[in-house]
Amino acid sequence: MRGTPATNGPRFAARPLTGGGTPVQAWLDVPRPPELDLTACTGLIVIAAHPDDETLGMGATIAQLAAAGVNVEVVSVSDGGAARPDASVAERARLEGARRDELFNAAAVLGVGTPRTLRLPDGRLGEHEGRLAGLIGEILRDCPPGSWCAANWRGDGHPDHEAVGRAAATACARTGVTLLEYPVWMWHWASPGDPVVPWNRALSMPLERWAVERKSEAAQCFSSQFEGRDPVLPAFVLRRLLAVGEVVFR
Repeated sequence: MRGTPATNGPRFAARPLTGGGTPVQAWLDVPRPPELDLTACTGLIVIAAHPDDETLGMGATIAQLAAAGVNVEVVSVSDGGAARPDASVAERARLEGARRDELFNAAAVLGVGTPRTLRLPDGRLGEHEGRLAGLIGEILRDCPPGSWCAANWRGDGHPDHEAVGRAAATACARTGVTLLEYPVWMWHWASPGDPVVPWNRALSMPLERWAVERKSEAAQCFSSQFEGRDPVLPAFVLRRLLAVGEVVFR
């Protein structure tokens, strides 16, 4: 098992969304990491801290593998009810239901079956890390040989992302399943060559244009996050993720 990186939460907190984060062009001006060979991947379990992480981080890969006949399963750890911290109990319940529906719709666009939802508490996943590692381990032990696991990167800056990444790393170490870690918020707060990012383990996903377009279409399903007068995820977040492609740490 690889060493667990220290949290990058302070780095993320220091770059609020209102500031826009690292410009897209900064990422496009540097060479992309070498491509990952996916030929040995006979199945993929995608673990997402929140509904939309799987699409934002791995949506094009999910679509492309599924179209090629690879069995892809999405597991959403939380229902995303803490996306608006000031919501009442009733509003939070409605948001959780809406985000589950959005997740199911996005999965259909990407060409995969109904996601599995673990319904652990959004915003508090670190408190359930040991239990989560066990749950992920159970899922991985039921997978056919040759299956891989993709999960949020342990250093992504968001505490829930990092907790899910650590739990997935523990589960993969116990089961011998290949682990891929995908960043989402790293593209916002980090910069090319940033020493806290494990660039030596970075690999880019070999994506076709149609798959990226399918990812964009699936992302539109998450209207609770991208739409409204005060969106949780401003439009530039998706534009940046579509532009930089998909990268994993292996």
